[in-house]
Amino acid sequence: MRPLEVCLQGLERLEYRGYDSAGVALTAPGMERVAVRKKAGRLSNLIDDIKADPLPEATVAIGHTRWATNGVPNDVNAHPHASRDGKVAIIHNGIIENASQLRLDLQAEGYRFASSTDTEVAAKLLGKIVDNIIAETGEPDLFEAMRRLGRMLEGAFTILAIDCRQPGVVVGARHDSPLVVGLGDGENFLGSDVAAFVAYTKTAMEIDQDQAVMISADGVSVTDFDGNPVPDPAVYEIDWDASAAEKGGWDSFMDKEIHEEPAAVQRTLFGRLDDEGNINLDEVRIDEHDFRAIDKIIVVACGTASYAGMVAKYAIEHWVRIPVEVELAHEFRYRDPILTPRTLVVAISQSGETMDTLMALRHAREQGSKVLAICNTQGASIPREADAVLYTHAGPEVAVASTKAFVAQITAAYILGLYLAQLKGTVFRDEIHQTLDSLKAMPQKIQQVLDTQPPRVAKAAEQLADANSFLFLGRHVGYPVALEGALKLKEIAYTFTEGFAAGELKHGPIALVDEGEPVVFIVPPARGRNILHAKVISGIEEVKARGAFIIAVAEEGDKDVERYADIIFWRPQCPTLMSPLVDVVPLQLLAMDMAKQKGYDVDKPRNLAKSVTVE
Repeated sequence: MRPLEVCLQGLERLEYRGYDSAGVALTAPGMERVAVRKKAGRLSNLIDDIKADPLPEATVAIGHTRWATNGVPNDVNAHPHASRDGKVAIIHNGIIENASQLRLDLQAEGYRFASSTDTEVAAKLLGKIVDNIIAETGEPDLFEAMRRLGRMLEGAFTILAIDCRQPGVVVGARHDSPLVVGLGDGENFLGSDVAAFVAYTKTAMEIDQDQAVMISADGVSVTDFDGNPVPDPAVYEIDWDASAAEKGGWDSFMDKEIHEEPAAVQRTLFGRLDDEGNINLDEVRIDEHDFRAIDKIIVVACGTASYAGMVAKYAIEHWVRIPVEVELAHEFRYRDPILTPRTLVVAISQSGETMDTLMALRHAREQGSKVLAICNTQGASIPREADAVLYTHAGPEVAVASTKAFVAQITAAYILGLYLAQLKGTVFRDEIHQTLDSLKAMPQKIQQVLDTQPPRVAKAAEQLADANSFLFLGRHVGYPVALEGALKLKEIAYTFTEGFAAGELKHGPIALVDEGEPVVFIVPPARGRNILHAKVISGIEEVKARGAFIIAVAEEGDKDVERYADIIFWRPQCPTLMSPLVDVVPLQLLAMDMAKQKGYDVDKPRNLAKSVTVE
């Protein structure tokens, strides 16, 4: 198989990680220089350019899609970047923090730079190191050069490189940025995500922090940056196939992934109860005695994952009777948080590579706290560095705006809460089983929403397409759902939106309510604690009196809501703590349909990348 073909197909699967520009570099025996081709904009620009002017046959190739962190997105700043003599080319994810000093040192030696990227600095430096090794030994040694480069760089980086003098190998180095090996038959692969090569092999090998790797058609070598071989790197099987990362007839990945939510919740629940009725987690390296001693939980996450954590707070405090704090990972580390060996830090991340969350996890472990990861990606940095892992078996999520990961993260956090309640004896065993039964009923209830509500949502999106702003309001577990609904609309429909706790309305936000202003209410069920329902209904009355246009997410048969709301998205009956799993679905559909109404790319919103792997 042609390396270029594999590269371009891999980049298509990874384009969700960045789509400002794309490029490839390749080489083969007898070539004087590495062949590099790169283009600003979407990957299709690069593919069209290669079709119009084909590249030579190659034995090795590297490719990159970029999300600009350093230098604006244009042809020149796109990766790959080459050494001064064009014999070496590299691609890079991350931010090299000492690039400006290294650039000055190289400029003092007469090196010139075409781009404003930190990557070009690394490319020129690697070329220089290869030249030094040739002067020392008479032979190029890209693997040794990559190790030396790894020791010189500061910041976050995964770098891959090829050299036309060694046309049978690709080398890589990893520090604080993802890298994984695909083990094939007569071919091997490197990628930032297994999605890049899952079409060719389902066997992956982990590369750890501060390790370098060299692959050829028939071998893989892994060492640390000092050259010491790494004995037996961990190998695992990928549990989904290439079709899971393809649209399969759907309009967009987001549409497909919203419709995969029932399966995502089901798979996250699958096999969690053993024959004795005990709850199983995935990988636990925390002693039961330590779990029982936990007196506080801190959830660290960013964006959608943090809202899943906020939902979990209501349930875990209710079941386990210990305080739960939810912290944005990027704030957590910088405020000197109170962490003890009896604190459990729960790190939630879909990709398992979110840099802010990874740094928060490391800080917590340094302070002696135990860390449990809730993650959707096998073998990623966060689950590898945590003391325990609970995988959300949601399958790959490609659309930038997270959907099925959110419901799977809530499900996983609930399993953790019930596990702790079981260990600490704070909830009777039959009540735990009842709650698990309620959770097991949720996939079918989500499916009910997906079967009945999309036409209503599409009609609402048509009516609301020209609205300049929205308010989203909720109480109790409806509050984080309101925040998540607002985030979706910001992310993909570029509509100014605020999410609030409904009780805050009179404390300021009601001043924003004008004639025709769309206000979305997450209405709790009237059953159970009716007071919550009554309070939200009175909030609806208040804004209705000021001319608001009311959109409500409410339980089937809610007469009070029918009286006041202009548009209602119905959910089936379920316990209050389970309601976020169904309430969020019409809000995700609404954001998607609004973006479609406006002609935006639903899967690839501007300025955003799927996993934020830099701080």
